[in-house]
Amino acid sequence: MILTLVLMAMLVALLIPLYAAWKAEDIWQTMLAFSSVSTKAAILMLLVSVLRDDWMIGVVGVIILTVGNAGFMLLAHLLKRLGEV
Repeated sequence: MILTLVLMAMLVALLIPLYAAWKAEDIWQTMLAFSSVSTKAAILMLLVSVLRDDWMIGVVGVIILTVGNAGFMLLAHLLKRLGEV
């Protein structure tokens, strides 16, 4: 019962940045929102992997946490450099 409430709360928290990205017109706000969604989804995957006792899902969640936001950082740096020119 409590675990389902925690999962529901995490899903609601996952939707908040998506709403912010939908409303914002600034590319930086959109990238920040998608990065936040990526991190929250990975943490949600880790929670599900602990509940199911499935370490393969946990490994995917850890890979997303460690490498997933690197692409956003590279894209942000590229956009910053293009803005300077």
